[in-house]
Amino acid sequence: MMINVNEFNGLPTHILLIHLVVIAVPLAAVITVVSVLWPAARRRLGVTTPIVALLALVCVPITTHAGTWLQARVFHGFSNPLIVRHAQLGDQLLPWTAGLFLLAALVWGLPVLAARSGSAPALGSVGVRIAVGVLAVAVAVVATVQVYRIGDSGAKAAWSSNFCAQPYVGDTCPTT
Repeated sequence: MMINVNEFNGLPTHILLIHLVVIAVPLAAVITVVSVLWPAARRRLGVTTPIVALLALVCVPITTHAGTWLQARVFHGFSNPLIVRHAQLGDQLLPWTAGLFLLAALVWGLPVLAARSGSAPALGSVGVRIAVGVLAVAVAVVATVQVYRIGDSGAKAAWSSNFCAQPYVGDTCPTT
């Protein structure tokens, strides 16, 4: 028996998975930034920060794959400029999410490694922590903005030509 990962109960999984991405990426971004700016929070969050970032990283390619599957099944999916733009923006999220995961792991891991290893004081140095922190904040902001841009373009693609201000009469949208 083959499992169809592109549909769940008759619904395209893309429209379900996007909710995970919309939650996981900004959440990973926020807790990474909080961990950078507030060492006590970093210690309390512990390994949760890179785990949430890993969840986001895993969800992004699965969601974009499901989106490509859906795009092939939407009327004019590859020629509708709104859908094409949404797909292009979606394809740009993976590198930012990968960077966010890497930096979340570093923000969590560098102090842990520095504390455990007396021979690696450079890992916990102020310069390294500042560089990782600045990069983490920048990547977190870009990843979150990208999620917004993708979601906005997806909403426009889904609703722009499919919504009628008045209830449909048969197959026709009343103009008045």
